[in-house]
Amino acid sequence: MQQLKFFLQNKVFFKTKLILNAKNTPFIINNQTKIKGVINMNKFKKLGLTALAGSLVATSAYAGEVTVAGGASMGVKNNSGTDGGKSWTMGNQLTFSGGGELDNGLNVSISFILDQGDNEIDVDTTGAEAPFDSHSITVSSDELGSVTMAGEGASSAQSALDTTAAGDIYDNGFGAGAIPSSDAANGSLLYTLPAMIDDVTAKISYSAGGTAKESSTSIGLTYTGVEGLSASWGTGEIGATAAPGDATSISASYAVGSFTVAASNTEVDYDGTTADQEVSSFKVSYSVTEDLSITYGEESYEIDGSATDEEFEQISASYTTGGMTVTLKEVEATAIGHSAGSSGERWALGVSFAF
Repeated sequence: MQQLKFFLQNKVFFKTKLILNAKNTPFIINNQTKIKGVINMNKFKKLGLTALAGSLVATSAYAGEVTVAGGASMGVKNNSGTDGGKSWTMGNQLTFSGGGELDNGLNVSISFILDQGDNEIDVDTTGAEAPFDSHSITVSSDELGSVTMAGEGASSAQSALDTTAAGDIYDNGFGAGAIPSSDAANGSLLYTLPAMIDDVTAKISYSAGGTAKESSTSIGLTYTGVEGLSASWGTGEIGATAAPGDATSISASYAVGSFTVAASNTEVDYDGTTADQEVSSFKVSYSVTEDLSITYGEESYEIDGSATDEEFEQISASYTTGGMTVTLKEVEATAIGHSAGSSGERWALGVSFAF
């Protein structure tokens, strides 16, 4: 009787020992007991949930955001003396931008522009009607600066600074084409150095070579250390094997009160016998109100060996309300084609929208 009583009091022990000694049975699972050698299922569930939560944290996605901005324009223009009379213009594009910050501190961003009829080749029509325009990816951090690779629509460190003070009016309907700048072929790299000197931005670019073109590099510096002042300088190589050379741009603008004055100069010096080129420009702008401004500008386009320089004058007014801007321009040109007896006039009225 005493043996039966002992067995009943210790039946859990005997049951556990029996199972542990059974062949191919290393342990048992029991939700109730806490006897050594028996796995408590409640604790097992907690352990599994903890491990699952840890794995979810370790594999969390890096969230970013994508934005879309749009632009459109319509206008009418006319060059004096043309038989065709007035002509209509329009433009439209969408810019997709996205990016985010990684856990290692790097920021990654992309930009992609849809612009039907731009200069990208359509593989189906073999014509310049593809909707895909400029696109690039940028990787950056405060300590390392930023690196941008552009698949199309790139600017070199120098060409990003060569827009004239008056807005390239010499290259706007009078037959003269834009003077060459340092190369920025598809797949080029633009490196913006981290801030090393207060108020100075430094950029370096590299463009790979290709058919009839050598690789080229350029550098650009911009200083904004005085309130209202911006001064830039850039120089770079022209890689065309038929006419290699260097392009250098310098510009400055200063805003005080309602007035802004700006001046610029770009020179192209060729290594061989090709005639060097130079464009000089200045402008004065006056803000009548926050929405209305008036600008007067002049430009001179010179080619070595030409008897005369092309001269351009432009007066323009723009009015902005909300996301709409209305612009009116009047341009006069003399010595067109570097011919002393050639002149022309041009006016243009346009409206643009940003959304």
